[in-house]
Amino acid sequence: MIEKPKFQLYFLHPKFWLTWLGVLFLYLVSWLPYRLQLILGKGLGRLFKKAMPRRVNIARRNLQLCFPDYSDEQIEELVNRNLQNTGIAYFEIGIAWWWPDWRIKRKLHVHGQENLRQAQAGGKGVLMLLFHFLSLEVHARLHGFVKPAVGLYRPHNNAVMEFLQTRGRGRSNKYMIQRRDVKGMLQAIAKGEIAGYLPDQDYGRRRVEFVPFFNVPDASTTTGTTLFAKHPNCNVIVSRCVRRNDGTGYDVFYEPMLSDFPSGDDKADAARINKLVERAVEQAPEQYLWVHRRFKTRPREDMQSYYN
Repeated sequence: MIEKPKFQLYFLHPKFWLTWLGVLFLYLVSWLPYRLQLILGKGLGRLFKKAMPRRVNIARRNLQLCFPDYSDEQIEELVNRNLQNTGIAYFEIGIAWWWPDWRIKRKLHVHGQENLRQAQAGGKGVLMLLFHFLSLEVHARLHGFVKPAVGLYRPHNNAVMEFLQTRGRGRSNKYMIQRRDVKGMLQAIAKGEIAGYLPDQDYGRRRVEFVPFFNVPDASTTTGTTLFAKHPNCNVIVSRCVRRNDGTGYDVFYEPMLSDFPSGDDKADAARINKLVERAVEQAPEQYLWVHRRFKTRPREDMQSYYN
């Protein structure tokens, strides 16, 4: 379990002044009307396109690989919308970390809460699969109002950001676990906790299967989902969060429990998880994290990169 760090005078060192300046800006923006933040976020996304060409190219390439039937114009339109949503996601950090409960709860629209209750029946632990949508910070905060959970966590390299991030992400949930702490996750499940887990990024070659993701036949996909799901006290569900385009908030969905999972076939299970991610992405492809090099790891090291 990660303890919430306490404020230290060291955080006032001049090397953190630029960090504090950015944090102050984000904090002040968080108090603006929500719809205005959406407008500012879209503008920031347009700046991202000019300032981060490498990330833009990664997003474009991912979309070309996943949707080969799209025309160049369709790909470019989706890239532009995705970057605008990326800009909004920057301001959503302030929303998730600093908005008071009364303000953010007004943006919550819950669907399928009965599926979550069913998964927890009888003291069962729940492995809740989350995917890398751009509203992930808000998703974590909103879920805490439905039922507080625990989650895996990667510490920030910047000490000030680690302090703020840990406290912000713990606003409405229970506690966080180091992302490599497999034992800690299994203990949480054994105790009947809801444990959030993200299985949809490229984590390299260790504990993975190479299975299809959209039109890519060999996406490196973690088998961690199967590892945790094997616990005898575990049920598995998917939760996703979609930002409403009309500015009225966020739809948080809890889908029915996965049946016959794990199946005993790690490769088949990994492919099944990717299908779940695909189905979620198809609901709002412009809100998914396309700037990550999802296909950077090939089955063999001598194979040509998808990103050449």
